[in-house]
Amino acid sequence: MTEEHDGVVVYWRPGCVYCMKLRLRLRFTRLKYTKVNVWRDPGAAAFVRSVADGNETVPTVTVAGRPMVNPSKKELLEEVRAYAPHLLSTTG
Repeated sequence: MTEEHDGVVVYWRPGCVYCMKLRLRLRFTRLKYTKVNVWRDPGAAAFVRSVADGNETVPTVTVAGRPMVNPSKKELLEEVRAYAPHLLSTTG
């Protein structure tokens, strides 16, 4: 899927406080991203385990296909600026 390779994907699960915090903080940016619930997508859960030492640690985020496990907003935006700057709107 193109957006998984070129964009930002946030892997999350319901009830995860860290997921809620990250998603809330991202609301105040212009970053466009796709959300994937690992409880509803076994392939996504397997992917998260593959990049998180066998754990289903969320949020796990990919930026242009590069995985980050439990990143801060700052870390995530630094990766976006480096690898997918087209996703950050400069208008408004």
